[in-house]
Amino acid sequence: MSSVLRVVIADDERPARGFLASLLRANRDVELVGEAANGAEAVSLIERVRPDLALLDLQMPEIDGLGVVRLLVKRAVPLIAFITAYDEYAVRAFELNAIDYLLKPVDPVRLRRTLTRAQERLERTDYDPTEVKRLAAAAASLAGAPAVTYLRRIPVRRRDDIVIVPVDQLSSVIAHGELLHLTTAAGQRYVITYRLKDLEARLDPSRFVRLSRAALANVELVQRVSPMPGGTYVVTLSTGEQIPVSRLRARGLREHLLRL
Repeated sequence: MSSVLRVVIADDERPARGFLASLLRANRDVELVGEAANGAEAVSLIERVRPDLALLDLQMPEIDGLGVVRLLVKRAVPLIAFITAYDEYAVRAFELNAIDYLLKPVDPVRLRRTLTRAQERLERTDYDPTEVKRLAAAAASLAGAPAVTYLRRIPVRRRDDIVIVPVDQLSSVIAHGELLHLTTAAGQRYVITYRLKDLEARLDPSRFVRLSRAALANVELVQRVSPMPGGTYVVTLSTGEQIPVSRLRARGLREHLLRL
């Protein structure tokens, strides 16, 4: 391993990014190999320059720090340290999941500790960079703990591009194994790797209703609800999609949609 730690930073706030860059340049064993102003830039930059460590702002618009980690191809995942304004309680939770953090405003001594920790991890013979993806997924629920804000857009990887899908244009989300199939009101289809219950937790419950173990639908696009034998239903959306409603979810559907 090289004695110089190659680092990239991603933060949508230019002053914060500049301050962090100046702190990194004060460390002689660190090389700043790139800066990104948003999550999409961060994904492209990391996959291009392959740094040892990425310092990611947790609260970037469109694609946040966790989103960057999920979108990276496995072979390009570096060590990750999140930069966060969360309080000490949430920060400890990240630390317990073995994902390092830096609390804003970044303290030079704390940054040095993070850099040293990264160097020590890279020197370990059993280090597996793809483990970062699993840890980031495990920490996803913690990211919303201090203040829940519902998703407005979903980043979708398509070859070398990242497509931004507005949530209000979604008609349905259908799970097939570990993949989620997204369909928009215009009939566009996308696939992401994500757990349905995790995505559901980040969507406004007044706008999306759970129809079964594997399906979510946009309430505004429900055109018809047809009763079926056994107390279940089939929901027809304005897109023409027909989605069966499980018996378990039928009561929730009645309360959500079928009462004045």
